[in-house]
Amino acid sequence: MKIAIVGPGGIGSTFAFQLAQAAHDVTVVARGRRLEQLQRDGAIVTATGKRAPVQVAAALDATTPWDLVLVTVLVSQVEAVLPALAVSAAKTIMFMFNTFEPFDRLRYTVGEARFAFGFPAILASLDDGVLTTQIVGRPMSTTVTDPAWAKVFTDAGIVTVVHPDMESWLRTHAAFVVPVMIASVRAHQRRAGVSWSEAVTLARAVDEGFRLVRRLGNAITPAPMTVASRLPTPMTAAFLWALTRLAAIQRSGAAGFGEPRALIDAMTAASPDPTPALQAIRP
Repeated sequence: MKIAIVGPGGIGSTFAFQLAQAAHDVTVVARGRRLEQLQRDGAIVTATGKRAPVQVAAALDATTPWDLVLVTVLVSQVEAVLPALAVSAAKTIMFMFNTFEPFDRLRYTVGEARFAFGFPAILASLDDGVLTTQIVGRPMSTTVTDPAWAKVFTDAGIVTVVHPDMESWLRTHAAFVVPVMIASVRAHQRRAGVSWSEAVTLARAVDEGFRLVRRLGNAITPAPMTVASRLPTPMTAAFLWALTRLAAIQRSGAAGFGEPRALIDAMTAASPDPTPALQAIRP
Protein backbone atom coordinates (compact mmCIF):
# COMPACT_ATOMS: atom_id res chain seq x y z
CA MET A 1 0.00 0.00 0.00
CA LYS A 2 1.07 3.59 -0.66
CA ILE A 3 0.30 5.53 2.52
CA ALA A 4 0.80 9.16 3.56
CA ILE A 5 0.66 10.19 7.21
CA VAL A 6 -0.11 13.83 7.93
CA GLY A 7 0.98 14.80 11.41
CA PRO A 8 3.83 12.50 12.53
CA GLY A 9 3.69 13.20 16.26
CA GLY A 10 3.70 10.25 18.63
CA ILE A 11 0.58 8.62 17.17
CA GLY A 12 1.38 9.31 13.51
CA SER A 13 4.97 8.18 14.01
CA THR A 14 3.79 4.91 15.56
CA PHE A 15 1.58 4.20 12.54
CA ALA A 16 4.41 5.19 10.20
CA PHE A 17 6.85 2.89 11.99
CA GLN A 18 4.53 -0.13 12.08
CA LEU A 19 3.30 0.26 8.51
CA ALA A 20 6.82 0.77 7.16
CA GLN A 21 8.01 -2.28 9.10
CA ALA A 22 5.19 -4.20 7.41
CA ALA A 23 6.66 -3.26 4.00
CA HIS A 24 4.16 -0.55 3.05
CA ASP A 25 5.39 2.51 1.14
CA VAL A 26 5.08 5.24 3.80
CA THR A 27 5.51 8.99 3.37
CA VAL A 28 5.28 11.26 6.41
CA VAL A 29 4.18 14.87 5.96
CA ALA A 30 5.59 17.13 8.63
CA ARG A 31 6.60 20.69 9.38
CA GLY A 32 8.94 22.66 11.61
CA ARG A 33 11.28 20.81 13.91
CA ARG A 34 9.68 17.43 13.26
CA LEU A 35 10.28 17.87 9.53
CA GLU A 36 13.94 18.66 10.20
CA GLN A 37 14.30 15.58 12.42
CA LEU A 38 12.77 13.28 9.83
CA GLN A 39 14.84 14.74 7.00
CA ARG A 40 17.94 14.19 9.11
CA ASP A 41 17.12 10.60 10.06
CA GLY A 42 15.24 9.45 6.96
CA ALA A 43 13.39 7.08 9.27
CA ILE A 44 11.18 6.74 12.31
CA VAL A 45 13.62 6.10 15.15
CA THR A 46 12.47 4.41 18.37
CA ALA A 47 13.83 4.56 21.91
CA THR A 48 14.78 0.88 21.56
CA GLY A 49 17.12 1.75 18.69
CA LYS A 50 14.97 0.41 15.86
CA ARG A 51 14.60 2.33 12.60
CA ALA A 52 11.92 2.20 9.93
CA PRO A 53 12.92 4.12 6.76
CA VAL A 54 10.19 6.43 5.42
CA GLN A 55 9.84 9.08 2.76
CA VAL A 56 9.59 12.64 4.09
CA ALA A 57 7.69 15.61 2.67
CA ALA A 58 6.81 19.14 3.73
CA ALA A 59 3.42 18.98 1.97
CA LEU A 60 1.00 16.34 0.76
CA ASP A 61 1.42 15.61 -2.95
CA ALA A 62 -2.07 16.14 -4.38
CA THR A 63 -1.37 14.15 -7.57
CA THR A 64 -0.35 10.89 -5.90
CA PRO A 65 -3.16 8.30 -5.78
CA TRP A 66 -2.47 7.36 -2.16
CA ASP A 67 -4.23 4.20 -1.00
CA LEU A 68 -4.58 5.98 2.34
CA VAL A 69 -3.93 9.41 3.79
CA LEU A 70 -3.98 9.07 7.56
CA VAL A 71 -4.53 12.40 9.32
CA THR A 72 -3.25 12.33 12.91
CA VAL A 73 -3.09 16.04 13.72
CA LEU A 74 -4.97 17.61 16.64
CA VAL A 75 -8.56 18.67 15.99
CA SER A 76 -7.45 22.31 16.27
CA GLN A 77 -5.03 21.75 13.37
CA VAL A 78 -7.44 20.03 10.97
CA GLU A 79 -8.71 23.23 9.37
CA ALA A 80 -5.23 24.01 8.01
CA VAL A 81 -4.93 20.67 6.17
CA LEU A 82 -8.48 20.38 4.76
CA PRO A 83 -7.76 22.29 1.49
CA ALA A 84 -4.93 19.89 0.60
CA LEU A 85 -7.05 16.88 1.49
CA ALA A 86 -9.98 18.10 -0.59
CA VAL A 87 -7.92 18.20 -3.80
CA SER A 88 -5.87 15.09 -3.06
CA ALA A 89 -6.10 12.08 -5.37
CA ALA A 90 -6.14 9.80 -2.32
CA LYS A 91 -8.48 6.82 -2.42
CA THR A 92 -9.20 6.89 1.32
CA ILE A 93 -8.73 9.71 3.84
CA MET A 94 -8.92 8.63 7.45
CA PHE A 95 -9.04 11.18 10.25
CA MET A 96 -7.76 10.01 13.62
CA PHE A 97 -7.98 12.35 16.60
CA ASN A 98 -10.09 13.34 19.60
CA THR A 99 -13.20 15.27 18.65
CA PHE A 100 -16.69 15.94 19.97
CA GLU A 101 -18.00 17.48 16.77
CA PRO A 102 -20.18 15.74 14.12
CA PHE A 103 -18.42 14.27 11.08
CA ASP A 104 -20.57 16.10 8.52
CA ARG A 105 -18.09 18.79 7.49
CA LEU A 106 -15.11 16.45 7.18
CA ARG A 107 -17.16 13.92 5.23
CA TYR A 108 -18.44 16.63 2.89
CA THR A 109 -14.95 18.09 2.34
CA VAL A 110 -13.24 14.86 1.28
CA GLY A 111 -16.30 13.06 -0.11
CA GLU A 112 -18.47 10.30 1.32
CA ALA A 113 -16.83 7.57 -0.75
CA ARG A 114 -13.36 8.07 0.68
CA PHE A 115 -14.12 9.34 4.20
CA ALA A 116 -13.10 7.24 7.20
CA PHE A 117 -12.49 7.92 10.87
CA GLY A 118 -10.64 6.17 13.65
CA PHE A 119 -9.12 6.48 17.08
CA PRO A 120 -5.75 5.06 18.19
CA ALA A 121 -5.27 2.96 21.31
CA ILE A 122 -1.65 4.05 21.51
CA LEU A 123 0.41 5.76 24.20
CA ALA A 124 3.28 7.54 22.46
CA SER A 125 5.69 10.43 22.87
CA LEU A 126 8.62 11.97 21.02
CA ASP A 127 11.81 13.08 22.72
CA ASP A 128 14.06 14.96 20.31
CA GLY A 129 12.63 12.94 17.45
CA VAL A 130 12.96 9.56 19.19
CA LEU A 131 9.71 7.62 19.52
CA THR A 132 8.57 5.90 22.69
CA THR A 133 5.35 4.00 22.09
CA GLN A 134 3.03 1.44 23.60
CA ILE A 135 0.35 -0.15 21.43
CA VAL A 136 -2.66 -1.09 23.52
CA GLY A 137 -4.71 -4.15 22.63
CA ARG A 138 -6.84 -4.60 25.74
CA PRO A 139 -9.21 -3.52 27.18
CA MET A 140 -9.39 -1.00 24.30
CA SER A 141 -8.08 -1.45 20.77
CA THR A 142 -7.56 1.03 17.99
CA THR A 143 -11.01 1.54 16.45
CA VAL A 144 -11.94 2.56 12.89
CA THR A 145 -14.93 2.77 10.56
CA ASP A 146 -13.32 0.84 7.69
CA PRO A 147 -12.93 -2.98 7.90
CA ALA A 148 -10.28 -3.15 5.17
CA TRP A 149 -7.99 -0.73 6.97
CA ALA A 150 -8.65 -2.42 10.30
CA LYS A 151 -7.08 -5.53 8.77
CA VAL A 152 -4.11 -3.59 7.35
CA PHE A 153 -3.39 -2.00 10.71
CA THR A 154 -3.82 -5.26 12.60
CA ASP A 155 -1.50 -7.07 10.20
CA ALA A 156 1.06 -4.30 10.83
CA GLY A 157 0.95 -4.93 14.58
CA ILE A 158 -1.68 -2.37 15.64
CA VAL A 159 -4.66 -4.43 16.79
CA THR A 160 -7.69 -2.68 15.29
CA VAL A 161 -11.44 -3.26 15.49
CA VAL A 162 -14.39 -1.76 13.64
CA HIS A 163 -17.21 0.19 15.29
CA PRO A 164 -20.46 1.08 13.47
CA ASP A 165 -21.08 4.34 15.36
CA MET A 166 -17.81 6.23 15.67
CA GLU A 167 -19.55 9.52 16.50
CA SER A 168 -21.04 8.01 19.66
CA TRP A 169 -17.74 6.25 20.36
CA LEU A 170 -15.75 9.50 20.13
CA ARG A 171 -18.22 11.54 22.17
CA THR A 172 -18.20 8.88 24.87
CA HIS A 173 -14.42 8.79 24.78
CA ALA A 174 -14.20 12.58 25.09
CA ALA A 175 -16.52 12.59 28.09
CA PHE A 176 -14.23 10.16 29.87
CA VAL A 177 -10.81 11.20 28.66
CA VAL A 178 -11.02 14.99 29.07
CA PRO A 179 -10.86 14.81 32.89
CA VAL A 180 -8.16 12.14 32.58
CA MET A 181 -6.04 14.43 30.36
CA ILE A 182 -6.45 17.37 32.73
CA ALA A 183 -5.48 15.15 35.66
CA SER A 184 -2.41 13.89 33.78
CA VAL A 185 -1.22 17.43 32.96
CA ARG A 186 -1.52 18.46 36.59
CA ALA A 187 0.35 15.32 37.65
CA HIS A 188 3.05 16.02 35.08
CA GLN A 189 3.49 19.58 36.28
CA ARG A 190 3.77 18.55 39.92
CA ARG A 191 5.43 15.17 39.45
CA ALA A 192 2.77 13.91 41.82
CA GLY A 193 -0.78 12.62 41.64
CA VAL A 194 -3.86 14.80 42.02
CA SER A 195 -5.42 15.32 45.44
CA TRP A 196 -8.60 13.55 46.51
CA SER A 197 -10.66 16.75 46.26
CA GLU A 198 -9.35 17.32 42.72
CA ALA A 199 -10.18 13.72 41.82
CA VAL A 200 -13.77 14.19 43.03
CA THR A 201 -14.16 17.39 40.99
CA LEU A 202 -12.83 15.61 37.91
CA ALA A 203 -15.11 12.63 38.52
CA ARG A 204 -18.14 14.94 38.60
CA ALA A 205 -17.08 16.23 35.18
CA VAL A 206 -16.94 12.64 33.91
CA ASP A 207 -20.51 12.09 35.11
CA GLU A 208 -21.69 15.31 33.47
CA GLY A 209 -19.94 14.40 30.21
CA PHE A 210 -21.69 11.04 30.04
CA ARG A 211 -25.06 12.70 30.70
CA LEU A 212 -24.35 15.15 27.89
CA VAL A 213 -23.61 12.33 25.43
CA ARG A 214 -26.98 10.78 26.22
CA ARG A 215 -28.83 14.11 25.96
CA LEU A 216 -27.40 14.61 22.48
CA GLY A 217 -28.91 11.30 21.38
CA ASN A 218 -25.68 9.32 21.26
CA ALA A 219 -25.11 5.91 22.83
CA ILE A 220 -22.53 5.32 25.56
CA THR A 221 -20.17 2.93 23.80
CA PRO A 222 -18.20 0.61 23.77
CA ALA A 223 -19.19 -1.75 26.58
CA PRO A 224 -16.41 -0.78 29.06
CA MET A 225 -17.55 2.84 28.83
CA THR A 226 -21.12 1.76 29.57
CA VAL A 227 -19.81 0.21 32.79
CA ALA A 228 -17.75 3.33 33.58
CA SER A 229 -20.79 5.56 33.10
CA ARG A 230 -22.63 3.67 35.85
CA LEU A 231 -19.90 3.93 38.48
CA PRO A 232 -20.62 6.04 41.58
CA THR A 233 -18.67 9.30 41.65
CA PRO A 234 -16.39 8.16 44.53
CA MET A 235 -15.31 5.11 42.51
CA THR A 236 -14.49 7.22 39.46
CA ALA A 237 -12.59 9.62 41.72
CA ALA A 238 -10.60 6.74 43.20
CA PHE A 239 -9.70 5.56 39.70
CA LEU A 240 -8.48 9.05 38.70
CA TRP A 241 -6.58 9.48 41.95
CA ALA A 242 -4.74 6.19 41.42
CA LEU A 243 -4.21 6.70 37.70
CA THR A 244 -2.28 9.94 38.16
CA ARG A 245 0.27 8.15 40.30
CA LEU A 246 1.43 6.09 37.32
CA ALA A 247 4.63 7.28 35.63
CA ALA A 248 3.22 6.71 32.11
CA ILE A 249 0.19 8.90 32.85
CA GLN A 250 2.38 11.64 34.30
CA ARG A 251 4.55 11.56 31.17
CA SER A 252 1.51 11.83 28.92
CA GLY A 253 0.63 15.12 30.62
CA ALA A 254 3.57 16.78 28.86
CA ALA A 255 1.19 17.48 25.96
CA GLY A 256 -0.41 20.27 28.01
CA PHE A 257 -3.94 21.61 28.41
CA GLY A 258 -4.62 22.61 24.79
CA GLU A 259 -6.50 19.51 23.66
CA PRO A 260 -8.75 19.02 26.73
CA ARG A 261 -9.54 22.75 26.73
CA ALA A 262 -10.66 22.58 23.09
CA LEU A 263 -12.76 19.48 23.77
CA ILE A 264 -14.49 21.11 26.75
CA ASP A 265 -15.31 24.10 24.57
CA ALA A 266 -16.81 21.78 21.92
CA MET A 267 -18.82 19.89 24.54
CA THR A 268 -20.11 23.12 26.08
CA ALA A 269 -21.04 24.48 22.65
CA ALA A 270 -22.99 21.32 21.83
CA SER A 271 -24.82 21.12 25.15
CA PRO A 272 -28.47 22.18 25.34
CA ASP A 273 -28.00 22.83 29.08
CA PRO A 274 -25.33 24.46 31.30
CA THR A 275 -22.23 22.34 32.02
CA PRO A 276 -20.96 23.60 35.41
CA ALA A 277 -18.85 20.52 36.21
CA LEU A 278 -17.01 20.70 32.89
CA GLN A 279 -16.55 24.43 33.22
CA ALA A 280 -15.13 23.92 36.70
CA ILE A 281 -12.25 21.81 35.38
CA ARG A 282 -11.53 23.85 32.24
CA PRO A 283 -7.89 24.99 32.47
